[in-house]
Amino acid sequence: MNTHDDLFHHLPQPWNRILPYISALVVWGMLFGVIWLLRAFFLLLFLTFVFSYIQERGVRRLAGYIHARIPRVILVSLILWSTLTLAGIFLVPQVKTQATVFVGQFRSYLVRVDEEVASLIAKYPMLGKVLPEAPPGNSANSHASVTATLLQQLFGFGDQDGAKNLNQAISTLSGIGGKVATVASSFLLALLFSFLIVFDLPNLAAKVRDLENTRLRFLYLSVAGNIREFSLVLGRALEAQLLIAMINSALTAIGITVLGLGQHVAFLAVIVFLCSFLPVIGVFISSVPICLIALQVAGLKTMLLAILMVTIIHLIEGYILNPRIYGSYMRINSVIVLIILTIAGKLFNFWGLLLGVPVCTYIFGYAIRFPLAKTAAEVEEEKE
Repeated sequence: MNTHDDLFHHLPQPWNRILPYISALVVWGMLFGVIWLLRAFFLLLFLTFVFSYIQERGVRRLAGYIHARIPRVILVSLILWSTLTLAGIFLVPQVKTQATVFVGQFRSYLVRVDEEVASLIAKYPMLGKVLPEAPPGNSANSHASVTATLLQQLFGFGDQDGAKNLNQAISTLSGIGGKVATVASSFLLALLFSFLIVFDLPNLAAKVRDLENTRLRFLYLSVAGNIREFSLVLGRALEAQLLIAMINSALTAIGITVLGLGQHVAFLAVIVFLCSFLPVIGVFISSVPICLIALQVAGLKTMLLAILMVTIIHLIEGYILNPRIYGSYMRINSVIVLIILTIAGKLFNFWGLLLGVPVCTYIFGYAIRFPLAKTAAEVEEEKE
């Protein structure tokens, strides 16, 4: 197959070396420009990619049992739709109710934590020098507390507008239900688009490859290979993380039930599932509601047991699940992951936290490296 550099080999030096880089920069600039223009549809595009990847993987795995492709596509799609429908029917109402209760009682959780902190400070005065002091104000306000002050500092609300920002964050959580319709519409459209893409994928792939024989050949040669490699890296990462998230959620649900917090199991398990896609930082975010609810419902002893449960599950994930599911693939030092998440989260918010590690893995593990000889499995995968 021809490469992008072959387009300029007939030019005199040094243009035959300079123009390929200029052309690549222009093409990638155009691509990122299109992505920026479509940023309002990024959730729809991301969900479509995820559902398409999941269904296509399922279709390939059934190839040894069902020879015809169309029945495989229909069967995989029915399984996916049925699973999501059952989850929506039995899980969504419980999660909505429990989430509403959690948000409504959030300030009372802070008050309960303050009471325990005050009790510990009375027993161990040295803690009073370690913990931050609450700002002056009415004690009825949640921001005039040690717990709220600590949360403000941990989540970047430590400036003079900290109380205002924290209250704004709580208000945002309270109004998140208003965005459910937007997310649901993107979800349903992504399911439809992904089915159509997977159903006609061989023809779509052939038409994309046919761009090499058109006037857009330079665009195809510049980005096609990189986009495909990045899609495989991102798809494999999300597939592995999905399996880990499901196991984490199941273990958390069992632990929460054993601790006597079964009335909150749906909400907390979903929080753990979603936060499992955020490397390192996700475990801390998901632990906050678990600990707050455990303290409010059953006291300090249960909260400590909940922390122990989260620690054990995290150890199982780090030393058993990740090595077996990921292998050596995408294993990055935790400090580097935190640096990536800090920078990506600051620049791109939620999407930076979700995609920062896979993107950096692709850039430093694939994009900047010289291409290596492909294995037989990779060649076979390309043929499919």
